[in-house]
Amino acid sequence: MAPAKVIEPVGKAHPLDPPSKSEIILATETLRPWLLKSGVKAFKFVNVFLAEPAKADVIAAGFFPRGSDASSSETSGTAHIERLINVHVIDLVKSDAFAAVLKLDSNAGTAEIKGVDKLDAGIQPALTIEELCMAEECIRKDPRVIKLAEEVGVKADQLYADGWSIGWDKRFPNKRIQQCLTFARFGKDENLYGHPMDFFPILDNNTGEVLAIDFPQHRKGGKLPGGTEPPTEASFGPAPRERIPPPLERHDYLPELANAGPHNPEKPLSMRQDLKPLSVVQPEGVSFKRNGNVIEWQKWKMHVGFHPREGLVLSTISYGDTEAPGASASSPKERPLFYRLSLAEMVVPYAEPAHPHYRKFAFDVGEYGLGYLANSLSLGCDCLGSIEYMDGVVAKHDGTVEVIENAICMHEEDTGLLWKHTDYRVGGRAHNVRGRKFVISMVCTVANYEYQINWSFHLDGTIGLEIKLSGILNLYQLEQGEKPEGYGTEVAPRINAHYHQHLFSLRVDSHIDGPLNSIMESHIEESPFPAGSPENFAGNAFTAPYRIFDTAGEAVRDADFNTERSWTFVNEAEKHYSSGKPVGYKVVCKDMPRLYAKHDGFTGVRAPFAKHHLWTVPYQDAHRYPAGLYVPQTFEAPVDSIENWVGDGKASIRNKDIVSYVTIGTTHVPRPEDFPVMPAQSVHVKLEPIGFFARNPALDVPATNDAKSTPASAANGTTNGAPACCRS
Repeated sequence: MAPAKVIEPVGKAHPLDPPSKSEIILATETLRPWLLKSGVKAFKFVNVFLAEPAKADVIAAGFFPRGSDASSSETSGTAHIERLINVHVIDLVKSDAFAAVLKLDSNAGTAEIKGVDKLDAGIQPALTIEELCMAEECIRKDPRVIKLAEEVGVKADQLYADGWSIGWDKRFPNKRIQQCLTFARFGKDENLYGHPMDFFPILDNNTGEVLAIDFPQHRKGGKLPGGTEPPTEASFGPAPRERIPPPLERHDYLPELANAGPHNPEKPLSMRQDLKPLSVVQPEGVSFKRNGNVIEWQKWKMHVGFHPREGLVLSTISYGDTEAPGASASSPKERPLFYRLSLAEMVVPYAEPAHPHYRKFAFDVGEYGLGYLANSLSLGCDCLGSIEYMDGVVAKHDGTVEVIENAICMHEEDTGLLWKHTDYRVGGRAHNVRGRKFVISMVCTVANYEYQINWSFHLDGTIGLEIKLSGILNLYQLEQGEKPEGYGTEVAPRINAHYHQHLFSLRVDSHIDGPLNSIMESHIEESPFPAGSPENFAGNAFTAPYRIFDTAGEAVRDADFNTERSWTFVNEAEKHYSSGKPVGYKVVCKDMPRLYAKHDGFTGVRAPFAKHHLWTVPYQDAHRYPAGLYVPQTFEAPVDSIENWVGDGKASIRNKDIVSYVTIGTTHVPRPEDFPVMPAQSVHVKLEPIGFFARNPALDVPATNDAKSTPASAANGTTNGAPACCRS
């Protein structure tokens, strides 16, 4: 394994490049004296990120082809682009929050404060990794927490906590808070999640003070003694029920600690010895080129960005079409496809209705930030083959930076069959072409869970997104003899894994051959004519009707798998030369569960995007996050969220600059096999060309006959020849 050799950054900086280390420090050091002069005596920086320039300006400056609608007044911009940085700050004394915008001149090393807004009371910027990590330190110092732990046999230094956003709690207005899910760890590196505790401290993130201690209810005879309503006052105990010690049985996953299973707990885990090495080798090097954050691979071109909130962001995605009118292999036409693709939000609602478990519906993008939670990826472990990495840079509370080395991994993968046909006639020829994809990925650890986000670009013009879910289930304890009662799975004795969903909002800023796009919906419809009729004698007829939405209200849609409903981003001004239909890219996804929480409940109100699978609104530069810019501790959807953008539904979205939000995800009813650590499960979505190319764009991919492939018998020292599969 070795890092890939690619072109080093050259030329002018890209306006969508994320802030560098020096830019972040320049911004915080410029803002620091202003804060002190304004009476903010103690503060912490919680977020520093790029204020992205207007899309029209990026296009006007030549960083993305405008496309066929070059004369559109809607998308005209200026070639002059300012470098603007957003900074979020918390006043540690007054708990006020500020949002500042600074203009940077990185070459001169200067910054100018363009404006600072004090946020309304109760509005909170995202939680930080430093705040999440302080949870354990703070609760271990609180004598009330220590006493509660000791009452069930856990010492202070054995007490651990995952800091969680609190979701919804009206007892602490205008305070910046988190809830602490507590666990015990009785040995070094032991799986602490196997020992869940029976209380949740509430923590003030600014002062480190424990504000209350909540005791989850347990069912007696299948019923909750006190109902599901929340307490109205803060309390530190005593517990309203008998205390419950944590389960003590070990459930380790690290090889040197794990045992041989529940039926042989005294024996160590025996690792497999018959799994032979499998290496990924590219003897002639990689097929992609890198120029700063701009990547080119097999006719694709895109900008790869790192955002503290959204994590991996792809922008200015285009394709060099060699068969477009007037193009050739030596002079392809660069056709724009998508201006920006990202995971704009996600929510993980849990099904247990008892307090305080219903507060567990984390927004892992808006409340934490996938970029802040990114892993440093390891060569040969997280990514195989010839790898190119990008670092991530985030701000710390003190205004300095943390560099997440190798936060983004880029490499090529074989995908098996791309296309094949065998002429079965005597003397006929077979032709087999293998597929390949260019993968851009990152891994985020959100307390107990891991998310691997894999964007992929394929030789046939398809863009894919795969989200792999792994890590450890969110677990709570059961009392001896208690059962989950339909809201969870007892994955091990007295360990309850609650049912939950993972719902992601994919933001799609389409630019199919130009900025003016529409949304086409199609479905499969059986013929209304009965079998035996003149119109449908054999009874086999079905059609694929379609329509194009005119307004934002029409385009609020749900999946219908019975009719194979689908949506396509189209440019009505450009038609396929043969079919006559608009060129487009289609959303292909089977992972679209509906939100099972009530739409007027806590989750539905705060995560409006999860109520439907498709939303489309007119593009505005300021509209980015479908649950709002400031998500923590909201009691309702902010004004700047998707339902309010749709409004009365009358806004025109046909032949307009539009942006869509596609809700994908999975409903997780945990299995015992998901414990103690979960085998990766995947959520898939594709953006697939439909009438965009004149014909199969992968006809020019050469067939390969890998010289290093051998019959398995030959690899093991025997001979059993096989004919070559690729003949041309």
